[in-house]
Amino acid sequence: MTMRSSKMVKAPQDLAPSPDQKGSLKLDGMSVIKFCFYTQGRKGTFFLQDHLLLIVKSGVYTLRFSDQEYTVRSNEMMFIHKSAGVEYEKTGEPDSDYILDYMMFFLNEKIVDEFLKFAGFNPIHPMNDVVPIAVYPMNARIGSYIESLKPYFESPDEVKEGLVRVKLMELLFHITDSNDRLLHQIMQPISKDRGSIAKIMEENFLNPVSLNDLAYLSGRSLATFKRDFQALYNTPPLKWVRNRRLDKAKELLAETELSVTNVCFSTGFENIAHFSKVFKERFGLPPSEFRQQLRLKLKIPLRGN
Repeated sequence: MTMRSSKMVKAPQDLAPSPDQKGSLKLDGMSVIKFCFYTQGRKGTFFLQDHLLLIVKSGVYTLRFSDQEYTVRSNEMMFIHKSAGVEYEKTGEPDSDYILDYMMFFLNEKIVDEFLKFAGFNPIHPMNDVVPIAVYPMNARIGSYIESLKPYFESPDEVKEGLVRVKLMELLFHITDSNDRLLHQIMQPISKDRGSIAKIMEENFLNPVSLNDLAYLSGRSLATFKRDFQALYNTPPLKWVRNRRLDKAKELLAETELSVTNVCFSTGFENIAHFSKVFKERFGLPPSEFRQQLRLKLKIPLRGN
């Protein structure tokens, strides 16, 4: 599990404008289509609140999640289910002046369900034919669709939400006509072993997960997840997450040179004062004093907090 030293950004909610972004189109107050252009050597992490369809017109976008790495190159695309913590690295192609031209489509379940109903499709429930995550080629029709969107980013705030909804539907229809496997992946519920709660928790306790996220990842309803979790751990899920994060923070304070601030953020806490308070409640000392006492006991030179 890779340690990070800053808050994990929630996408699309917390994606802040950056120099490489041309803008975003919104639906129900949330960015659903982001257009980015010309960036090089950027790295980071985000946590998906909605499903993501990434389409790269030019450049290289590498993503790592669930112990796998995927590279999306020019004229390729991939779909990722929501509730995933993703590390990314994006660069341009050397032979094209390092231009990176891509769009991110954030699809919540309401939009997907609306499309399936409108198009006359039924969600795919059997799990015996699950389409794995993969990178797919982008055909000419989808390429033309991407180009048709770009003028809207010249004045994104003037684009009506109804038009944004129509353009999302258009994209999904293009996928329907061109890529059965990708459509199948979008339609199918996330495939998770119902006996995998322990694995889900270990993989995600550092992510900014909600109870709904954890239930979704485990393939359970919220009520069933709470019941199964209580039977397994004999404690509420969010209390378990907090204690697991604190145990990890204690380990990092003892074994690394990370500052208290970096330990706070790298273990999923978003507020240093809150982190210090709950750490003291669990271990008897605030983080800085805990590290100082430990190093005095072990006779390790202090190098700051």
